[in-house]
Amino acid sequence: MSPLEWTLLLSLATLWGGSFFFNGIAVRELPVFTVVLARVALAALILLTLLRLRHDPLPKAPGIWSAFFTMGLLNNAIPFSLIVWGQQHIASGVASILNASTPLFTVLLAHLLTRDERAAPAKVTGVFIGFAGVAVMIGLDALTDLGTAVLAQLLCLAAALSYAFAGIYGRRFRALGITPMATATGQVIASSLILLPLVLLLDRPWTLSMPSVQAIAALLGAAALSTALAYVIYFRILATAGATNLLLVTFLIPVSAILLGTLFLDEILLPRHLAGMALIGLGLATIDGRLWRAITRSGHQTGSESP
Repeated sequence: MSPLEWTLLLSLATLWGGSFFFNGIAVRELPVFTVVLARVALAALILLTLLRLRHDPLPKAPGIWSAFFTMGLLNNAIPFSLIVWGQQHIASGVASILNASTPLFTVLLAHLLTRDERAAPAKVTGVFIGFAGVAVMIGLDALTDLGTAVLAQLLCLAAALSYAFAGIYGRRFRALGITPMATATGQVIASSLILLPLVLLLDRPWTLSMPSVQAIAALLGAAALSTALAYVIYFRILATAGATNLLLVTFLIPVSAILLGTLFLDEILLPRHLAGMALIGLGLATIDGRLWRAITRSGHQTGSESP
């Protein structure tokens, strides 16, 4: 990836890491599915407004909207629901480790389903190093829970698999000539329409009390930053760097979440967090390849200069 794409990837990780902060405030007063629907619906309103200001019309072709609904299902409705159900029975640390398996699934699926994202040895090695970094950062205690509540863990793995399919499926929007902002808007509109019946059936929002100013502000933050802006960046990276590189963001989300918690919530940065971050950095450098090539060239030059 180019320096710009790495910068966008880090920005996306920060925005999605911040969603844990916003969601943590909102779910104190509102049911989970209501929070998710509010997040994507408000993001849809924000993006629709921006599209109108830019005079960038949404596509109207039924085939494109079918793709939007497929993307909304794979990238929002299915994984959000599976993770929520899974986290009712397993610790968040275990869920985070299972979610970080997304790049592993993506490398495999991209190798099988695409012609231009083959599983090169450096990429596979880097993905496993990054996955190990997430496990170290979350803590070895979480690994002791692996194997219990098997169904819940399978649900979280299925969510990661759904994200992987979404990343590969979403590649088509560039070929269709749709801008990242229009793609993000179509996806969150479709996601809202998919989630609305679920919220009406399970949460019955008309029976809920009015949320506080803090909860409303958290929803707006999650919608504007962690959804609207984040998905514009998501589809921008997907169009230029591919699905495998894009979904490396799942390694970086725990990093940004922990750093934000340290900065704003007075949480403690532990040695295992630093060790995990170092492993994740090594994994990403291995995938990128430039650092390894520079070291190799330096070794060759040193060897050629020796007597």
